[in-house]
Amino acid sequence: MGGMDGGNEPRRITLTSVRRGDKEIGDLEEIERILKGAFICRIAMCEGDRPYCVPMIYCYEGGRIYLHSAKEGKKLEVLKVNNRVCFEVETGVEVVRKGKPCSWTLRYRSVVGRGRAHIVEDLEEKRRALECILERVSPGYRYEFSEEEIGSVIVIRIDVEELSGKASE
Repeated sequence: MGGMDGGNEPRRITLTSVRRGDKEIGDLEEIERILKGAFICRIAMCEGDRPYCVPMIYCYEGGRIYLHSAKEGKKLEVLKVNNRVCFEVETGVEVVRKGKPCSWTLRYRSVVGRGRAHIVEDLEEKRRALECILERVSPGYRYEFSEEEIGSVIVIRIDVEELSGKASE
């Protein structure tokens, strides 16, 4: 389960518990299916004592989350100071109406994780990350990114350290 950078070492990911054990997904493969199936990943960072969260299109591969970004902006400023992040994705969200509105609930499958964000410098890893992200937003579409295009964006890699999964069905 090496990452896009060709590393053969598997990522060491710790599964953490959720408060509602009856809703916990304790299987890493199932958690990774959710990570590969969701479309938007919310990345939370901390700017001093102020939280900052941004939704982003992403791809998940080999224990890593890849994101692309403009070359400047708030998230890059925050990550340069503190690269620890928390992230969240969900799939299958549906309101379940039973009785009065205060009794309604949700169906969902979600993953929360933590890790460290790094700017990808390696050209080939950047290219593969952009191809992976493109595959997420447009399955089957093929495009060859030029070096100029690759150089015009930042690719952020989150090395996942902890994951927890939760399902309400």
